[in-house]
Amino acid sequence: MHDLARLLMATNVIHHPPSPMSSDPPTIPPPTNDTPVKQKLPPGMVMGPDGKPCKICTAFRNVRRTKQPGSTTKAGTNPSSNSSSSSSKTAGMAATMAALANGTSIPKKAEPAVPSDQPPAHCPPDVEVLGRSTWTFLHTTAAYYPEKPTPHQRANMISLIRALPLLYPCSNCALDFGEDVKVNPPDVSGRVGLSRWLCERHNEVNAKLGKERFDCSLEKTDERWKDGPRDGSCD
Repeated sequence: MHDLARLLMATNVIHHPPSPMSSDPPTIPPPTNDTPVKQKLPPGMVMGPDGKPCKICTAFRNVRRTKQPGSTTKAGTNPSSNSSSSSSKTAGMAATMAALANGTSIPKKAEPAVPSDQPPAHCPPDVEVLGRSTWTFLHTTAAYYPEKPTPHQRANMISLIRALPLLYPCSNCALDFGEDVKVNPPDVSGRVGLSRWLCERHNEVNAKLGKERFDCSLEKTDERWKDGPRDGSCD
C-alpha cells in the first residue's frame, strides 16, 4: 500500500522547465571589426573610403598640425622650450662677452627656421604636390599632342583620361574628376582641343578651391606648358 502511494506521488510530479532567469550575468559578445566606429577627424584631415584618415588626400600642413606637441603651460608655452630658451640666451651672452674681450666680431644671431607648409623634398607627396604634378603632366602631354592624331593615339589618350578616376591615389579627387569627365567628355581631336579641355577641367577645380581661373587660349597654354614666355626668361 505504501509502495503504491509513493508510485502515485511520483507520477504526479510536474517537471517545470528551467527558468530563463539566471544568477550569472549575461554574456556580451566582444566587438567585431564590422562594428562601425566613428572617428573625429582633426581640422583639415580628410576621411578615406576605408573610414580611416587619408594621408594622400590631405595637405601636408594639416597632417603636420595634428602632430604638434599638445602639452603647454598656463602661459601657452611648452615647459621644455622655456628652459632651452633660457639656456640659449645665456650661451649667446657668453659668446658676445668673449668676442668683445678678444676684440673679434660679434657672432650674428642665427635666423630661426621658418616651418614650410610643403613636405620636404625627400618625403612622399601630399594632396597638393600630387595634384600639381599630375596637372603638369597632363597639360604638358596635351601641349605635345599631335595636331592630327591617329585613331590609335586618340584611343590611347582616351584610355589615359578614363584611367585617372580609377587609379588616382586621392579617392575624393578621383571621384570628383570622374564626375566632371562624365558631364564633359574629353576632346581628343587634336592638341588645340585637348589643351583647352584640360584647361577647363583644371579651372573647374580652381573654382572649387577659390583660386583664379587660367586663360585657356592656345597662346597662354602653350606659353605655360610648351614654349615659355616671349621674354626668354625660361630659355
